[in-house]
Amino acid sequence: MATENKVIRCKAAVAWEPGKPVSVEEVEVAPPKEHEVRIKIAATGVCHTDWTYLYDCEKGVKTLLFPLILGHEAAGVVESVGPGVTAVQPGDKVIPVVLPQCGECEFCLSSKTNICTKNWETLQQGVLADGTSRITCRGQQVYQFASLSTFSEYTVVPEYNVAKIHQDAPLDRVCLLGCGVATGYGAALNTGKVERGSVCAVFGLGAVGLAAVMGCKAAGASRIIGVDINAEKREIAKKFGVSEFVNPNDHSKPIQEVLVEMTSGGVDYSFECVGNVALMRAAFESCNGAWGTCVIVGWTEKNLLSVSPKDLVLGRQLKGSFLGGWKSVCSLPKLVEDYMNGRILLDEFVTHTLSLEEINHAFELMISGKSIRSVIKM
Repeated sequence: MATENKVIRCKAAVAWEPGKPVSVEEVEVAPPKEHEVRIKIAATGVCHTDWTYLYDCEKGVKTLLFPLILGHEAAGVVESVGPGVTAVQPGDKVIPVVLPQCGECEFCLSSKTNICTKNWETLQQGVLADGTSRITCRGQQVYQFASLSTFSEYTVVPEYNVAKIHQDAPLDRVCLLGCGVATGYGAALNTGKVERGSVCAVFGLGAVGLAAVMGCKAAGASRIIGVDINAEKREIAKKFGVSEFVNPNDHSKPIQEVLVEMTSGGVDYSFECVGNVALMRAAFESCNGAWGTCVIVGWTEKNLLSVSPKDLVLGRQLKGSFLGGWKSVCSLPKLVEDYMNGRILLDEFVTHTLSLEEINHAFELMISGKSIRSVIKM
């Protein structure tokens, strides 16, 4: 390509400081270095985690370095590759993923986890393997959220964070598999291992929660209870498989007590998809005391979750799920094909399609509960 080995000037949504709206700026994206891939982003979903690290950082969430380009749920086309990259080539359609899969570390070689330790520390610091970013703006380095920064027309990511997908995949839909949909769907299938005929409760019916509902349905759950304080989610959730909707605001007693009564002892599986510690406790206590499994899916770095040891000893299980338990690079291409073959929903998650200049509006839609997923098309 004509841009290979050259700096690319393009647009990106830059967060200059925490707690303030992002601004669309011209940035410079350097060529990829060894084991790196430069991607032309076609579409990116706006995830609640992006909002959390921008606006909730003063309330207990780990502080990131600024200026920062957020975004981690995207799909695009490989523009160029650095030395040593063999898995993808220019022109390939790809999903950049927040979770690497190097295929070599102890974790990648184990069937017990999907976590990979490759570049994990630098990923959390907002830089690539050499300790620097490939993006600059106004003459200064811009940090890359999760080493991705997909709120940019071009970005450079580690090759271990790139999943090559089907060339016919619609990028403005499969981008959602980079985080939200894969996370919720896999939490039910891979982490919870929901059994046919079981009773499930999903707390929080945003994109992640609705994907968990979809996973419970795929696993053959006989009863799926959706829990959300937004009454408008009732009808939306039915499309994904919710059989009963419960709004905690409609009850005078704690929601866990409501669910235990509804199910004559508690649900078989519960999924917390918000990232709220109090709700995690409620999800855990809504499980059957002898065999119920609670899966924590929502991300938060605030506070500590406390549970009674007695509850665990008697049989309840508490699990966590990151990216739905999928080994990222090898699993996401299969999920893309599942969508293309009609086995999973994606179109139904997209309520708004916006331009990069409208990204602050996308955050507003999400926080107000008016969207499931907004997709930014570059």
